[in-house]
Amino acid sequence: MDATAKRTVPGAQSIARAAHLLRLVTSGGEHGMPVAELARRADLTRPTTHRLLTALRHEGLVDQDERTGRWMPGPELFLMGTVAASRYDITAVARDIVRSLAVRTEESAFLSVRRGDETVCLLREEGSFPIRSFVLSEGVRFPLGVASAGLAILSFLPPHDVDAYFDRHPDLARDWGASHSEPRLRARVRETQERGYAVNPGLIVEGSHGIGAAVFTREGHPQWALSLTGVEFRFGADRLPELGRTLLAHAHQLTTRIAASR
Repeated sequence: MDATAKRTVPGAQSIARAAHLLRLVTSGGEHGMPVAELARRADLTRPTTHRLLTALRHEGLVDQDERTGRWMPGPELFLMGTVAASRYDITAVARDIVRSLAVRTEESAFLSVRRGDETVCLLREEGSFPIRSFVLSEGVRFPLGVASAGLAILSFLPPHDVDAYFDRHPDLARDWGASHSEPRLRARVRETQERGYAVNPGLIVEGSHGIGAAVFTREGHPQWALSLTGVEFRFGADRLPELGRTLLAHAHQLTTRIAASR
């Protein structure tokens, strides 16, 4: 919803705030998120945040852990999600491909989907290598360009969409560090386009590396991404090309399967 609509449609601002809180709550995954953190991320006062969360809990959209006080997704979201899944969910056709990627590489493999200016993790399959990275799990969100999945998607959007994304998000460097400034992100976009897959060399959590490859709709739009994460020495120059080829092959397989199923 644009800023004009928020000003002119009655109640739109409250709905937008509540929707933003819902996205933040789900980004906390199964562990939930405390109200203070939700208020900070939503740029709301703590009383306003608590009031909105209480209203959402009354509708079953969020729940609060009585022991920790953390807020997490509610049962009504699950029911809504099962209805929406028939139209939007590709996990059924992707699960064996994600599992194959984890088996072939021995690293943790993921499927993420683009939702607006973010990616959301839908699937995680553990690899057999005993040392793992836990940056990503189901429900975790990142802005496009931050994690390897989002960088892969951003890199294959039309140029005017990439420009518009940076116009909407001038504070990426402030929120995610200097490595996510527009010039440095644009350089990584170009590298991703040349290489075919995105590389995240420990830019979110030091020592945790990742690579991602876009998965396309039948019309050729980058809507999903497959990615791998693991510890730094497993993603060295001697092994990275092999991981990239395997990742791209699985992404192509999933793109072909999605086109055939829709």
